[in-house]
Amino acid sequence: MTIITITTVGYGEVRPLSSSGRVFTICLLIMGVGFVFYMFGTITKVMVEGQFRRLLGRRKLEKQLAALKDHYIICGYGRIGQIISREIAKKPLPLVIIEKSPDLIKTIEEQGHLFIEGDATQEDTLLKANIQKAKGLVATVSSDADNVYIILTARGLNPGLYIMARVVDEEAERNLLQAGANRVISPYHIGARKMAQVILRPAVTDFIEVAVHRGGMELQIEEIPVRAPSRVTEVPLKESGIRQELGLIIIAIQRASGEMLYNPPPDARIQVGDILIAMGDPQNLNKLEKMLGISTA
Repeated sequence: MTIITITTVGYGEVRPLSSSGRVFTICLLIMGVGFVFYMFGTITKVMVEGQFRRLLGRRKLEKQLAALKDHYIICGYGRIGQIISREIAKKPLPLVIIEKSPDLIKTIEEQGHLFIEGDATQEDTLLKANIQKAKGLVATVSSDADNVYIILTARGLNPGLYIMARVVDEEAERNLLQAGANRVISPYHIGARKMAQVILRPAVTDFIEVAVHRGGMELQIEEIPVRAPSRVTEVPLKESGIRQELGLIIIAIQRASGEMLYNPPPDARIQVGDILIAMGDPQNLNKLEKMLGISTA
């Protein structure tokens, strides 16, 4: 009788009810049907709100991707992709991650990175990452063949893009370079060389580790592009005040032509288009970077 009443089927009474029985049935009907509709409404609300929230989140993500410029695209969010993304985000520089694994997508969402769920070898996926306006792309998927496809597609969509690729089999390095990669890195080769250097030159390795890889230390090495004229450009290095005022050491100067000038002499001049390899206090490095990156026009 309870099921017949609450579901409003209305088969009739199994046996005649007394007046008190009818009052009880009325109360049961009101509360039971109200509870059923409340539960149905709550479930529907959760489902609709969840879909609506996902839709809004997706639209917000698409707007953020469309607004990206001079960003970096990370193809693959494995162990290497995660480290690269973390280091780029520390700078901070804009980046977007392309990954097709649902489990890794959840990790990317939790860490707050922009992402695209899809196959990086597909042209449509790279277009969604706004590759035409990207500054660089890093192919870190575990397959050398997939990295070749990614590089070929990316180079066709953006000929001026800087592309770095991970190589698993060192014999595939030539194929990646021919496909259009600017730089090919073997993590295993680099890792082995670093382990050897730790054994042979532990003090030098510790110094480089502190100066290059640990942010927020008293000493840091940074590369600073010279984008605009300033009071330190086109004057001899000894008269620029970089050493005297900022306490920075210029280790090397890379000219726009690609020529590298190591341990530049005091009469060397900094030119627009150069890249300075400087060492010193992080705050003073930031001051020099702002000085050389803001146009005075």
